[in-house]
Amino acid sequence: MQVEELLKPFPIKEFHPFPRALMGPGAHELIGPEAKKLGFRRTLVMTTGLRGSDTVHRIVESMKYHGLEVVLYDKVESNPKDYNVMDAVALYQENKCDSFVSIGGGSAHDACKGARISVAHDGRNVNDFEGFNKSENPKNPPHIAVSTTAGTGSETSWAYVITDTTTDPDNPHKYVAFDDASVASLAIDDPTLYYDCPLDYTAQCGFDVLAHASEPYVSRLNFQPSLGNSLQAIKLTARHLRQAVWNGQDLAGREGMMYAQYIAAQAFNSGGLGIIHSISHAVSAFYDTHHGLNNAIALPRVWAFNMPAQYERFADIAEAMGVDTHGMTKVRAAEAALAAGIRLLRDVGIPEKFTDVRQDTYSKNRLGQGPTKFYERAGEIRGDAADVDRITHHVLGDACTPGNAKECTFETVRPVVEHCMTGDLDDLLG
Repeated sequence: MQVEELLKPFPIKEFHPFPRALMGPGAHELIGPEAKKLGFRRTLVMTTGLRGSDTVHRIVESMKYHGLEVVLYDKVESNPKDYNVMDAVALYQENKCDSFVSIGGGSAHDACKGARISVAHDGRNVNDFEGFNKSENPKNPPHIAVSTTAGTGSETSWAYVITDTTTDPDNPHKYVAFDDASVASLAIDDPTLYYDCPLDYTAQCGFDVLAHASEPYVSRLNFQPSLGNSLQAIKLTARHLRQAVWNGQDLAGREGMMYAQYIAAQAFNSGGLGIIHSISHAVSAFYDTHHGLNNAIALPRVWAFNMPAQYERFADIAEAMGVDTHGMTKVRAAEAALAAGIRLLRDVGIPEKFTDVRQDTYSKNRLGQGPTKFYERAGEIRGDAADVDRITHHVLGDACTPGNAKECTFETVRPVVEHCMTGDLDDLLG
């Protein structure tokens, strides 16, 4: 079912499934026994490598201890590329694997989902499956998704996001594939695996959670079963993100963000997203910057853009973020939500506009790093008129855009993108 169909004025809306999940401290120690119960024998483990951490090594060794054969693909990039997926598919087929484990954040999980869909279709290019339920074979290899960040919630959603670098190498395109067949067999969420996550990465992932939680709450889909999860995820993020960033060994902060990211993803799974994500996808398509960072920079601008369409919902968001709205009008309360979002962004040390982002702005930054010639040349975010135009066009073609609270056209979205590039956040506060 296409998003455009969901927005037609009839009362049918679609609920998408979640996988079984094991959550809490120590959950990752059950991967081996659970894999055996699912019939795993020779497993392709997909990961970014998690540099500076022994997480992958410990999990792989535990799987081997439980009698599983393991083939490792540790070259998944942030904003996973089509060639990452297809290289993993080739390795899977070459080694006659029968199952997948992904270890990491959304990049590892998304690349793995794409690889599973490709394997189920005899190695067809993953880019063939852009869109809504494009796969034709509902059965693909079993998959355990092990999260090491509190961000995307990809381990529980029906979405995966891939950057197409090959169809037009001079114009990369980051797309969302929504496919019920891509849902993992089992999600593992263990907050003790988050301890090694750098503080800047923790902050950026946290704003991915806030975007996932807030966008379905104001989405034109207005999917009622998502609304409670949305508000609870906002509440948990406002309560725990600062703690998780600045005291990363604190279990309460890490566990709070684990639940926030999980239920936020379940909110957008059927409740939709909006142009926070569409802008983020466009910027990372052209500059390979971190998805959570992009969401953080876009979020206050998109909240301000959408507020006239949903003042009451944004007033609810203010309360969820801990604002005392007693005596405020809905408009004042909505404005207080925006102020609280900006305060949170500043408190966790995230850059405030895209042109502030440099190669040394945050750890694991891929700006100008390649490996393609296009990304080698994209070492500085320009933010000029041509840059704003190409990003705006990408936004308007993104699958998340139709769910946005406010109607989007080139003329209305372009100023939002331009402000993301060079604008001052204080301008939004009046």
